[in-house]
Amino acid sequence: MSDYLLHAPEGATKKKRIVGRGQGSGLGTTAGRGNKGQQSRSGGKTYPGFEGGQMPLYRRLPRRGFSNAAFKKEWQIVNLCDLEGRFSSGDVVDTASLLLKGLIRKPEVPVKVLGNGTISVALNVSVDAVSAGAKAKIEAVGGKVEIPTAMGKAQDAS
Repeated sequence: MSDYLLHAPEGATKKKRIVGRGQGSGLGTTAGRGNKGQQSRSGGKTYPGFEGGQMPLYRRLPRRGFSNAAFKKEWQIVNLCDLEGRFSSGDVVDTASLLLKGLIRKPEVPVKVLGNGTISVALNVSVDAVSAGAKAKIEAVGGKVEIPTAMGKAQDAS
């Protein structure tokens, strides 16, 4: 098949329907909007949840209780099995190196290392949080765990 023989299948392209252009067009006078009423007027739209002037359900129901969802802290999770093949002995594992290796996506979201899997190389881990199991496994092979504080100073996690 040649390039110049390519074309859309029959019925794939349709002519745009132009409304309000006289009786002969088939869509004159009311232009497909019907006769009278709110929907026939220009700007005659309603908002989602509109119930014809009746007090809508979302305003009839009381707001009760408290949700902590707005204050929820999100973490980017990295497991020890993820670190095993990507870092060599003595490497520093921090937000920048994890971002570089593609293990996390957002540098501004805090990182937590979990203890899923095993590790055989001694790493210097400096992230926002480390689980107790992960810390034990890292220190068992001769690695170090540091958790930087909010003030910008590094604090030893031991």
